[in-house]
This record gives sequence, structure tokens and C-alpha cells, in this order.
Amino acid sequence: MEGSNPLFGGEGWSGWPAGAQEKEVLNWLDNIILKLDAFAENYRPTPTRRRRPLAQPNTPIQGLTGERKLDVGLVDDPEAGKDSKCRWSQIFVPGELKSNRSADIALKAWLDVGRYAREVFAAQDTRRFVLGFILCGPFMRLWEFDRLGGIASDKFDINEDGLQFVSTIFGFLWMSEEELGFDPTVVKAEGQRFIVIERDGRTERFVIDELMARAPCIAGRATTCWKAYREGDPQTQFVIKDSWQYTERDEEGDLLQEATDKSVVNVARYYHHETVQIHGTDDDIRSNVRRGLAITTATNYRPERSMPPPSAIASGPSQRGRSSSSTAGKKRSSSQIGAALPPASDLVRHPQRRLAATHYRTGCTDVSSFVTMESPSTRQALGRLSLPRWRVASRDTSPCSRLASFIGTFRSTI
Repeated sequence: MEGSNPLFGGEGWSGWPAGAQEKEVLNWLDNIILKLDAFAENYRPTPTRRRRPLAQPNTPIQGLTGERKLDVGLVDDPEAGKDSKCRWSQIFVPGELKSNRSADIALKAWLDVGRYAREVFAAQDTRRFVLGFILCGPFMRLWEFDRLGGIASDKFDINEDGLQFVSTIFGFLWMSEEELGFDPTVVKAEGQRFIVIERDGRTERFVIDELMARAPCIAGRATTCWKAYREGDPQTQFVIKDSWQYTERDEEGDLLQEATDKSVVNVARYYHHETVQIHGTDDDIRSNVRRGLAITTATNYRPERSMPPPSAIASGPSQRGRSSSSTAGKKRSSSQIGAALPPASDLVRHPQRRLAATHYRTGCTDVSSFVTMESPSTRQALGRLSLPRWRVASRDTSPCSRLASFIGTFRSTI
């Protein structure tokens, strides 16, 4: 606000396009972010890799769920420009722009930024949550997406509350990867990724070999499976499975441990399970990700509407095998998108749990033919049929959970 050419004054931000047309706002946003970053270079709190805005609203970005265009985002490539090829794995903070200030509603801007968050989750296998923003005209709203859904801030006028806008931009530019939602328990070093577990009083370090499966969703268990091996022992293969689980259900690790102890056939062998801890605290949505933020204080909270908890869905008589199979993979109708939030009693902690197993195989969807599929599928079915005999039941038969039986190669002669 000082000098001969201040960036911000009594009328708001210098150079703000009066009509707030998308192309003009994108150019302004790109320019102002770079200026703010350069101005505060000496105040950068920690040496993070420099991020910069990327505006390519007419260039589709290839993702796991198809091609989708992104209005604007902050990427981890300081050299990124208008003609740069970008991947969803590089998008740290997605943003949605609308020239119409009245587009800040569920069926327009909210839905768009939610789609972006889904692509980010799918492409970045260690994301615990995703931060994003919407700019409808001069009105900005911040979003946080996690495995319970999305929550948003109040909107504010960036031309009236310049300090809030500056604080937001610096946060996006300077926050650590952990603060942006990446899992700090997956450590990068020397070109590899590691997961450390405590087992029987000893520390074991697992090297992640490759990603096997990741559910492309926002809310839910969001199962992720990696192929891994203990450091120094690459011959012994493991599966590390992370998922956000419902506390009212039995722990999957306990069930697999019981199955292993009772020698249930054609089921992956239990090795270890734990609730993921971050800085000595159990990682869950309600307490750790949202820091105790209560949705009952939201302006659009309506306690009269109730949603059945996951246990009610799973215990219904029509559910066979996989829980919530009748709704899995289905999109919500437009009437559901703007629905009220559930009562606080229906919200669970959703802790993140980690399971390590051996003697696994890939799921039925990964084989090349029906004949190839027949043997492992039959063995898996026999394994599941043997579970009730030992009073061990597993409802989850999703592709990410079909990591059972033994390591093997099944070939077809057809």
C-alpha cells in the first residue's frame, strides 16, 4: 500500500480486471502470485521447493479417471509455464475460477473443485487431504477435502480483505508437503520411498517397490496398496495396505491375524498391522486432519437430516459379500450434492490403518483371460468359504482387497 505504484489500495488490488473474465483473472492471478512470492523471498520460513501458479484452462490434463481441464493450480515445478505439460501428480493446490460471483454454489464451482481434488487424490498415493480454492469474481472460498468429504471456509472479497488473500497465497506457496496433505510416514530418501513400522519392539523399514492399487475417490476407505520389501531383503515380497477405516467395524488386521493363526487357506498371511501415527498421535480425520473442527458450527448445518452410519449399511440383509456393494462406484444425483450435513453423532473418527501381509497375489481383474482367472479365483473363493468355519468373516472383496493366496504366475494355454 506504499510507494508510487502500490499493489493494493483503497479500491482493492492493482490491475484487477473489472469484468472478472476468466482469461483476464488468470493472467492477473499468475502475475500477482509471482510478485508476492518475489516480494517476500527473504521472509520464507523454511526452505521448501519453490511452487508457482499454472493456468491452463483449455489444456486437458491426463489423469487416472480420464482427461480433465484445470483452471488454475499451484505446481511443484518452478519452471512451469503456459505451454508446459502438466500431470495431476504435480498439482499441489487446485483452483476453480468463475467470472460470475453467483456461481459459488454446489452444482457449479463446488462440484468442479471437488472433481479436481478427486484427480489429485488418485494421482498422488500419499495424499491424506487436499486443499483447494474457488474464485468467483472477487469472492474467494477455501476448501479442504479428506476421506469424510469436503469442508469450506466462508467466502471473502479479495479486494476488501487483501491481508486474508495474501495470507492464503503465502500459505499455499510456503506450507510444507505435510501441511498440504502428504503423509509424512512415507519417507523419501535416495530416490526411494520408505515406510517404517514398529514390530515386536523392533524398527523395520520397508522399501516401496511399486503402487499396486489406489481407490480413485474422495470420501470412503480410500484403500491404497503398495508392493514392498524389507530393507536388505528384496526377495521377500510384502503388501502394505493403507485405508481409512470405520471404528465401529472390526479391525481388518485383527481378522487377518486370526485367519493366519488358524491356517485359513488361500488368504494372505498376516505380518503386522497398526493405526498410523503422526507425531505420536493416531491419524484420523476428526482429530488429526480437521483438528477437532466441528461441522455442527457450519452455517449450512441442518441437524434434522440423518444419514445411516456405515454399520447400518453393512448389516443390511441385502448386502452379500462386499459391504455397501449396492452403492459402490455410483455417482450421487444432483439432488444429493446439495444435501445437508449429517448429525455429528453419525461422523466417525475414520482412523488411518496400515496392514502388512505376505503370500499375496494380484486381484482377479489383473489376469489376462477367464482360464487364467479361474484357478486363483477358485482358490480365493475356497479361502473365503473357509473363513466362516473358523468364525472369521471379511465383507470387503473389493479389487484392492483381493490380495490373497500366494505369489504365483497363472498362465493360460489358450
